[in-house]
Amino acid sequence: MTTIQVTTTPRSLIGPIDGKRVRGAALAAALLCLPALGLSSLTGPAAAAPVPEEMVSRPAAKLQGLDKITARTSTFTIAVGETKALGSLRITLRACKENPPIETPETAAFLEVIENKPGEQAEPVFSGWMFASSPALSAMEHPIYDVWVLSCEGD
Repeated sequence: MTTIQVTTTPRSLIGPIDGKRVRGAALAAALLCLPALGLSSLTGPAAAAPVPEEMVSRPAAKLQGLDKITARTSTFTIAVGETKALGSLRITLRACKENPPIETPETAAFLEVIENKPGEQAEPVFSGWMFASSPALSAMEHPIYDVWVLSCEGD
């Protein structure tokens, strides 16, 4: 097993990669290559930094909905497993997760949205993860309504 010693200085990271100073993206690329190079561990201050394995689950989410015809917005909190109505839509929250406080802020919610028009059979409109920081990444496409995630709620 081979180890690499990584030391830190206030403005740069110095490592044994060809004796050159390694910064930002170059260091990240080098660290990602460790398993491919057969290197399995680091020692030094960089090795002690906590690396979160997963996002933290929360019991509820704060969502915002827009009726494009009337231009009315509504903000509401919904618990995991709960279903709320927005016009003809029925929104069910299946999960809400957020990054730990030491990470870049990000909230993701898994939503199932069904449109239930009177006199017609219910039709699925959306099922998937929505991200608060990038609402267009996984947006619900509907001619009348928009729904997006604002944040997770609860401890």
